[in-house]
Amino acid sequence: MESTGTNFQVLHGIRRAGGLWAMMGVLSLALVVSGCRKDEKNAAVQPPTVEVATVIQKDVPIYNEWVGATDGSINAVIRPQVTGYLISQNYREGEQVKKGQALFEIDPRTFQAALNQAKALLSQQKARHDTTKANLARIKPLAEKNAVSQKDLDDATGAELSARAAVEAAQAAVDDAQLNLGFTKITSPVDGVAGIAKTQLGNLVSPNMQEELTSVSALNPIKVYITVSEQLYLKFRESNGRTDQLTLELILADGSVYPYPGKFALSDRQVDPGTGTLKIGALFPNKDNLLRPGQYGRIRALMQVKKGALLVPQRAVTEIQGKYLVAVVGADNKIDIRPVQVGERVGSDWLIDKGLQPGEQIVAEGTQKVRSGALVTTKPFTPAETAKPAAAEKR
Repeated sequence: MESTGTNFQVLHGIRRAGGLWAMMGVLSLALVVSGCRKDEKNAAVQPPTVEVATVIQKDVPIYNEWVGATDGSINAVIRPQVTGYLISQNYREGEQVKKGQALFEIDPRTFQAALNQAKALLSQQKARHDTTKANLARIKPLAEKNAVSQKDLDDATGAELSARAAVEAAQAAVDDAQLNLGFTKITSPVDGVAGIAKTQLGNLVSPNMQEELTSVSALNPIKVYITVSEQLYLKFRESNGRTDQLTLELILADGSVYPYPGKFALSDRQVDPGTGTLKIGALFPNKDNLLRPGQYGRIRALMQVKKGALLVPQRAVTEIQGKYLVAVVGADNKIDIRPVQVGERVGSDWLIDKGLQPGEQIVAEGTQKVRSGALVTTKPFTPAETAKPAAAEKR
């Protein structure tokens, strides 16, 4: 019995010790959880850190930009005007040619023979006309003396008129044959750059062939076509603007600026009803033939200079349901969510027409963290890359 009692006391002691350890573990866990909650509460109280930028005021040039395609000021499609075999090509493809310069030659022998035949017929008709004219000259005095009948005079007069008409017809045939012989030498109608030949020597060519022989484009000056919206066209006309007075820059596909300025020179007669745009052409000097038809580039025009314009980073402006909002940081580091009226985009910035004042601090990075009246911690805004001044986009 003593042994049994002793064992029970030992077990009871072990249980009490285990309970103590369990209670100590619970208390330790409670302290840890309490400490975490306290840290979380302290962290939540800390205001969010945002990057702020200053509203800048300065004079800003307002540009318009359009994508343009180059084209020759004159594009002459070279086709044969007579049928024959091509025997020579007299120009180097892609090089400058002069007006009247021979580009191709068609075998002229058939046309030379036709000309010789027409000339022979003309000589024959002239001889007949000379005979009828001499006969009429003899009969007229006799008719005045009634030595011959009136019918003889009428016949002689009719024969002379008929022979004269035959001479004129023969002369027209000679002119036609001479013209066709001249068409065997295919010349350039303008000064310009000749394209790649689309036929080979020895081919039979004719006016009815589907493909042209080549094309010649006058490239100085060169045209650049753009399309403008109907709204911009009307807006510009309402402001009594003259497009021919605007100085244009051409930005090439590699990003370089073409060194010679251009001018607007022409516009289409109508607005395209399918797209609501108007086609306009500009002319640029092209003395070195650097520009060729079919190139693409951007035309930039300085429309106006906006005095004292306010600029903010584009990322500082938030659009919600058609309204534009900016988070302004006050002197007490509290946020004021303010509606603004935006203007044109200029590079990575945005013009603000109404709603801000020069020198105000605005949230440029971290707008999603703030709300009106909230307290924030600020640091300067550092954009990833600084955009160089670019054309302002018209809205």
